[in-house]
Amino acid sequence: MLSQQIATFVAAAGESGSEELAPLIAPPFVIGGAMFLVLVVLLLITLSYSNLGRRHAVVDEHADPHRQHPNKHDHGQGH
Repeated sequence: MLSQQIATFVAAAGESGSEELAPLIAPPFVIGGAMFLVLVVLLLITLSYSNLGRRHAVVDEHADPHRQHPNKHDHGQGH
């Protein structure tokens, strides 16, 4: 069944060589450059938050027996 669908798709794709491509809003390198710039801006925004974990001194978490999902990775040190 699947191989028949793939064969049909490949046959249809081979016959569509005369179809006109969809128009683009800009040349491909402009679209790629704009996408690259958007991702670089998002990267810079992400990196601007990298110092949040170093603002304050580290405070040890106390063992709260009433937590729904207690931390079981403290190997009994929190008791």
